[in-house]
Amino acid sequence: MAVSGGPDSTALLLLAAAHAPGRVAVATVDHGLRAEAAGEAVAVAALCARLGVPHATLRLTMEAGSAIQARARAARYAALAAWARAEGLVALATAHHLDDQAETLAMRLNRGAGARGLAGMRAVATVPGDPALPLLRPLLGWRRAELAAVVRACGLDAADDPSNRDPRFERVRVRQGLAEADWIDPAGWAMSAQHLDQADAALDWAAQRLFEAGWQGDGAGGTLAVADGLPQALALRLLERVLTALDPAAAPRGAELARWHAALAAGQVATLAGLRGEGRGAHWHFVRVPPHRTG
Repeated sequence: MAVSGGPDSTALLLLAAAHAPGRVAVATVDHGLRAEAAGEAVAVAALCARLGVPHATLRLTMEAGSAIQARARAARYAALAAWARAEGLVALATAHHLDDQAETLAMRLNRGAGARGLAGMRAVATVPGDPALPLLRPLLGWRRAELAAVVRACGLDAADDPSNRDPRFERVRVRQGLAEADWIDPAGWAMSAQHLDQADAALDWAAQRLFEAGWQGDGAGGTLAVADGLPQALALRLLERVLTALDPAAAPRGAELARWHAALAAGQVATLAGLRGEGRGAHWHFVRVPPHRTG
């Protein structure tokens, strides 16, 4: 489990240690950005010792600057994944909760996300940068206040990270906005994310069957049967599978993929990620093209 020492992750530690004694281990990541972080890691280690939970402190050396939260997140997951692998652990768990889910949904709505993005955080996913390592979020049904109450009931004082109140960060601004909008029900938003998760899974299910029935190809190219009137949402997922079939490392999504689909649907020839597609007729043809040479 990833435990920073804040109220959410401390509650995760307390609950997990009680629910699965002897089956969990904890890591605390010190990004090297706050002087207080070292002491917070020591406090988590002390609590883990009291609970009989193995603990490790993962120290990073990061520099403040632009996109610090995104960079810290990527570095944190990389360090946690390496630690979990080294310790032979089967999954990584984090303390994301219902209020985090509502914040994530609001942020993605602001970006115009589709069904996949609006499904929010999944209870079971994979660790960013390590798709073979499961990422568990067992607290998505809990409210932030409920987790804080667990910590208080155990007579503990959780760490306070001032960046969680810094309005320079998007998530903090969204959190403050949701707190001020008493007409918003975070639980309702989180339930909507669950419904969208189900819709996302249904689209994947249908797209996979259409792909299996309509794709013929090898590593150099292939042909995809495209039914007349195929909804764009399914067409985009079919094109994702075409890309993956011809280049497992290729994963363009969003606007890039939508532009490629629009060109193919208009009967044009268009290239994306080194794959040229021709959208004429009921069968779209694809072929890998060599990269452009310069010089």
